[in-house]
Amino acid sequence: MAVDRHPLWKSLGIDLERNDEFLGMLGVVYPEVYLSQPNRPKGMAYFDEVTFDIHGAPIQEMLDEKERTGAQIVGTFCIYVPDEIILALGGIPVGLCGGSAYSFPDADTMMPRNICPLIRSYVGFKVGKLSPFFECCDFLVGETTCDAKKKTWEILDDLQPTYVMELPQRKDEIDRGLWREEIARFIEKMEEASGKKITVDALKDGIRRVNAKRRALKRLYEARKAVPAPISGKDALLVSQLAFYDQIDRFTEKVNALSDELEARVRDGVGVVAKDAPRLFISGTPQVIPNWKIHHVVESSGGIVVGEETCTGIRYFNDLVDESPDTVDGLIDALASRSLSINCSCFTPNDDRIQQVIEWVKASRADGVIYYVLQFCHAYNVEYVKMERALREAGIPVLKIESDYGDEDVGQIKTRIEAFMEQIA
Repeated sequence: MAVDRHPLWKSLGIDLERNDEFLGMLGVVYPEVYLSQPNRPKGMAYFDEVTFDIHGAPIQEMLDEKERTGAQIVGTFCIYVPDEIILALGGIPVGLCGGSAYSFPDADTMMPRNICPLIRSYVGFKVGKLSPFFECCDFLVGETTCDAKKKTWEILDDLQPTYVMELPQRKDEIDRGLWREEIARFIEKMEEASGKKITVDALKDGIRRVNAKRRALKRLYEARKAVPAPISGKDALLVSQLAFYDQIDRFTEKVNALSDELEARVRDGVGVVAKDAPRLFISGTPQVIPNWKIHHVVESSGGIVVGEETCTGIRYFNDLVDESPDTVDGLIDALASRSLSINCSCFTPNDDRIQQVIEWVKASRADGVIYYVLQFCHAYNVEYVKMERALREAGIPVLKIESDYGDEDVGQIKTRIEAFMEQIA
């Protein structure tokens, strides 16, 4: 029996009528995109359950923990913000990026329209009082990964306290030192907010828990390399998206259970598509709930997505933090080193990202790459020039798709993707 969440939302000041409308739309789209898939792994039932109550159970759980322990709920927008530190100081990290155009009109009352849809979406959810995730946070943490974000934090800070971490744009030693200091400053911020002091044991535990989540996600992605693929790209994407919202230890347990099932499928040769289905790898900008457009087009057209080089893909989990240092300073060094191994397009040069894509494409036995760019995301758009050249030289077909969160271009995208799959088959 569904729980009535309206009292919870009302206590947070949510616009109840519009929240109902948004969730109603999600309730129509989700069954069409997800529940219609044949031969889904049984382990996906848990992730369906979380999605159906995405504005309910996760919120109540965080607020209950806050009441019980005094935990700070910290909203983040980027995988460079170290969840390990938030956890070490008794906090609860939660992702706040937006993946829907529903909130655009709210953002447009105070922001320019020609900005990244992801930014436009989450600003709209805040301005319109449409996200209980925003409203239960004690403060937000932004980062300087792009110019639009840098200025957006100033606007958000007027609406909700927003702390900013300065991410360097290169990976030289001087930049590593800057980022290390930013991590140390963030510890001071969390200590002040929580009223606690960081300890080696607590920081080690935070690192251990986040590393365990990363290992679980990597197991899932390793299983996707099999032919035939044991899980759809849409289902794998959903799991990765929920990693930013669900309680960390339970999420890790459920992903490992799902991976157990997938590995058994691989041993038995069980797949969700035929062995000869076109296999596509997606590289580019993050895909946040409920942005499932590209995956749905590929897989409703007979293909299968076998991996993502995105912030909601391998960039999120591919590298671990060294757990061996026995001092806080040593663990900060380890956190800084791990962070700067992430190949975001904000860095220059960024050749490691190109090499990583090629390696994952080959390991995933993908037939081609879809390079996905959100409109107005200039860094990923410009970086395509070098990426395309390298992929062509490696003999890997690539199709660039630039889009936003609307459905107006679905027909055109479907035509282009179907032609691409026919070309590479």
